[in-house]
Amino acid sequence: ENGTMPSYFYFTLFKEFVHLRYIILIVTLSVFFAIVLFNVIILYVVFKERSLHEPMYILITCLSVNDLYGSAGFFPRLIIDILSDTNVISRSACFVQIYIIYTYAISEYTILTLMAYDRYVAICHPLKYHRLMNSKVTTLYMGIASLYAMFSMGLVIFFSARLPLCGTDIARLYCFNWSVVRLSCGVSTSTNNIIGFFVTTTTVFLPAFFILYTYVRILIVCQKSSKEFRGKALQTCLPHIISFFNYSISIFCDVALGRYDSDKYKFAAIVFSVEFLVLPPVCNPLIYGLNLPEIRKYILCLFRRSKIAHFPSK
Repeated sequence: ENGTMPSYFYFTLFKEFVHLRYIILIVTLSVFFAIVLFNVIILYVVFKERSLHEPMYILITCLSVNDLYGSAGFFPRLIIDILSDTNVISRSACFVQIYIIYTYAISEYTILTLMAYDRYVAICHPLKYHRLMNSKVTTLYMGIASLYAMFSMGLVIFFSARLPLCGTDIARLYCFNWSVVRLSCGVSTSTNNIIGFFVTTTTVFLPAFFILYTYVRILIVCQKSSKEFRGKALQTCLPHIISFFNYSISIFCDVALGRYDSDKYKFAAIVFSVEFLVLPPVCNPLIYGLNLPEIRKYILCLFRRSKIAHFPSK
């Protein structure tokens, strides 16, 4: 009954680390610059080289675009808050940030699922590959996945934004939906919990189960094939497996931490709450750029041309 719709929220974690403000700022800017640089290089190489215009590489570019999208929803606002003395965010900006970060998280798993399906078809059903996985089909899958992420998170935001709140303090470095829901004034949040459970199940657990299933099938096929075939299969699958486990561990840490009182674990709250927003965007382009021979070859050629351009022979 005493609930309100506050105009602003306050991030409480920043005040504990004011004395480290400029060190944190340097680290944040360095990480953000690395994310943008690494992912832009992947995008440039894949778009420029026509031989890489295949479903597997198109999905890698989708991963890079999504990583840039998620980083844009987190890092600029974080930099502002590091430099600010108040650490205030408006209600509308808070829910926009929740929407961007959550759609990034959903899309990351969706893309990893499509990449697993792409490898499954290529290895287990090679004769059907060009029919089941081509540019048009890949674009269609990505379109459907993007619409689902937008719709499901729009529904979550719609119900969360209607909750009357009895507080304005968020013990995070960014707006987190569960942190806002916890501020509700004792009113029933069953609708939010049901929708949240449905979104989590369909965007995390089901994709994770499907990815694990595809790799079990791939391993069965590899066991029955030649040593050369197994080597080539693992070469294309290994980067995706690393990305999948990297992101799964990061998102698990964030979800698990979100259910506890962050004021008791301030350092853990900072590390684990941003892990899924930092590690995948940094590691994904390195994983694919260094492990996939085709991308690595063109990246090396790009740097060689750049070196020649800056130091022309006399």
